Amino acid sequence: MTYWRAAIPALVGGLLLTALLWWAGASAQALRLPGSTDVLGGRAASELEGWLIAWSYDPPASLRYAAESGGIADTAAADAGRYLGLYATAMQIRFFAVFAFFVPGAVLLVRRLPPVRGRLTAALAAVWAWGLVAGMLAVTVSAPWLIAAYGHGSYRLLPQLASMIGAGRQVLVGTALVAAVATVVVARITAKGAGPLPQEVVPARAARLSASVGTAMIAVSLVVLSYQPVAAAIQTFSPDGGLFAEPGDLLRTWLLLGAWDTPATGGFGDWILYRAADVLLLAVVWCALRRLPALLTRATVPAMAVGAVCATVLALLASQLLRISTDGSGLRWGLLHLSGVLGVGVPAALTWGLVAGVAAAVTLRVSVRRTRTTSATTPAPDPARLDV
Repeated sequence: MTYWRAAIPALVGGLLLTALLWWAGASAQALRLPGSTDVLGGRAASELEGWLIAWSYDPPASLRYAAESGGIADTAAADAGRYLGLYATAMQIRFFAVFAFFVPGAVLLVRRLPPVRGRLTAALAAVWAWGLVAGMLAVTVSAPWLIAAYGHGSYRLLPQLASMIGAGRQVLVGTALVAAVATVVVARITAKGAGPLPQEVVPARAARLSASVGTAMIAVSLVVLSYQPVAAAIQTFSPDGGLFAEPGDLLRTWLLLGAWDTPATGGFGDWILYRAADVLLLAVVWCALRRLPALLTRATVPAMAVGAVCATVLALLASQLLRISTDGSGLRWGLLHLSGVLGVGVPAALTWGLVAGVAAAVTLRVSVRRTRTTSATTPAPDPARLDV
């Protein structure tokens, strides 16, 4: 598929994702109305507002109070206007960044993983996962402006940045899915008449080896770095760096896919059940990386890297859904409260997905080359000996 055929559905999906997030943010204030509280309940309305406020142009009450108390006498109103202007700038950057991050990734995915027969489900899942990544990156790049808008940007900058990266992730799960469906539908239309789409021929042994290497990279984060003593060492890492001191929270956000420790006394069964989600994560990653080279029209390093990121995000969502379904506190807290964990770990999925994708692509290339060399140098069997 040519670039222009892939660009059209990517632009449609990017515009729709941006519009849906803007609409969701505009709906945040409606949850404060008495009617919404009566219908949804006070706790549910408060939780939904917390999900939507990250995409709302209307500044929260805490920001208004901080801005108005930042000045004294006649300068209070002027200072409040400046801080609120910073907030508006941050939101403009956020919505533009969503579109800017989504489109290039969607173009690459649609071009290398066109949504035709045999690839439709994989393309839909990949674009959906990339929508989550694009939203997370947009929140990340706009967070410094939001921190400055609160008037204390020089105080523990990196911990504040780490706490803001995950804002609005629950909304992204639904809006990114809608945008992915629209992208795939338009891509199927633009793919008509594009001619036969090539499909990579990958030896099964090479595909399994590359998937195992890529999954091992994910396991480094999920098993090694997420072990509580190691995670605590990362958390407490804080060199004297002035504005960039205390990077522990930020490092954990971008490096750790989970958290685990040895089973407590008498809780081995619960520990095994809780670790089943991690096993599912690794299994989904391995299966996706095993199938990915054959699904791509060409298994290039960028395509494998982005595909591995999407596979890791999808595996993360699958493990979180399993954890929600097996959590015994669902009847007490409600499904809405438990759903708040959806999307946690996407920054780490981006980091290790890129590493896993590059490692899998290099391993695949080396393995395929070695297999072809071995096949070319292996002598053909002697027919006379076969007849004996």
